[in-house]
Amino acid sequence: MTAAGRAGASAHQVLATLGYGDAIGNEVLGIQRALRAAGFTSDIFVETVDPRLEHLTRDYRDLIGGLDAADLLIHHFSIGSRASRVAYALPNRMVLVYHNITPPEYFVGVHALLAQLCFMGRRELGAYRDRCVLALGDSAFNRAELDRLGFAATGVLPVVPDFSHLDAEPNRFVAREFDDDRTNLLFVGRVIPNKRFEDLIRIHHAYRTLYDPGARLLLVGSYSGFEWYLTMLQAMAGRLGARDVHFAGHVSNEELAAYYEVADLFLCASEHEGFCVPLVEAFYARVPVVAYAAAAVPATMDGGGLLYDTKDPRQVASLLRAVLSDDGVYRGVLASQDAALTRLRGRDFAGTLLGFVERALAAPAETRHAVAADFWEQVRVEEHYEHLREHRPALYQALPKEQDVARSREDR
Repeated sequence: MTAAGRAGASAHQVLATLGYGDAIGNEVLGIQRALRAAGFTSDIFVETVDPRLEHLTRDYRDLIGGLDAADLLIHHFSIGSRASRVAYALPNRMVLVYHNITPPEYFVGVHALLAQLCFMGRRELGAYRDRCVLALGDSAFNRAELDRLGFAATGVLPVVPDFSHLDAEPNRFVAREFDDDRTNLLFVGRVIPNKRFEDLIRIHHAYRTLYDPGARLLLVGSYSGFEWYLTMLQAMAGRLGARDVHFAGHVSNEELAAYYEVADLFLCASEHEGFCVPLVEAFYARVPVVAYAAAAVPATMDGGGLLYDTKDPRQVASLLRAVLSDDGVYRGVLASQDAALTRLRGRDFAGTLLGFVERALAAPAETRHAVAADFWEQVRVEEHYEHLREHRPALYQALPKEQDVARSREDR
């Protein structure tokens, strides 16, 4: 498609939530910049949005009646989303972007609703096999999952992070508190079970006990909705006698830049990641990375940093000691990360994106019917029943069982 042709084309993005400073949010904004620079009309339709980004978005309900038949939808799939269901119902061509859904078993006993949503989300994903003309993973790991689910046309839209948020002036209050001659071990990520904060605390405790009694563990990331899990982690640290474990919560870009600035080593113990942007943020900040070799982590690191495959905290602690005490090892780790970051930043994100968009626009148009006139009434009814299922489950327990209904029909 020529630049002149693109000037008359539209490619819009749809997602449940546009968050400030998170990996998916940054990717969505990067996609919009690339599309607009290429001449496409491109809006972002969301269900919810951080107030700081609201001026960049439109309400997902504007999708109904607000699109032309030729417009392309780039749908960032997520769990339990009304925006997803609206996008599914539209007749427009769709490109699905899959950022991965955490296996629900990680949330059992910690967050019952999220466990249910993850289970339903992974099941719902299969319904898009025949709905989208192209399904993209943001990593080879995520693409492989799409292939296993039977999507016919798949690809990889690589994550090429924009590091400008780390170029902000570091928050000096953070720097003043932690910038001293003590060792700072850092992890950045939401406080959720698949990221294995328990293992981080155990490794930190082993490292302090065996090698460095003054070492700190700085844990940066939101724990909203997971306060019970946070309390469990704090209690575990107390039982171990693990001192200097700091939960920073959600931070600003200036604070995040300061945490990377004061960090001596980035430690990741996560068991399930679709990409893990903080790993390459640490590369950019020139903080040596030691990470558990699971899911997409080895591919994201691409030969940079150090990987481990043991659950023994003492063995991992000895690895940290080798990096932090041997100047040759330290410089070698940073050199490997610099090379991996150069390869990552050399990827043609805009060219790859535009190739996928033009491929999707060239696909046969959907033959689906337009959205039914009573669509929003159907949505309202479904939401009402979903509210009853969540808040008044006894109503459903009172319904007759299927076998009882069948016997009643036979008696007639």
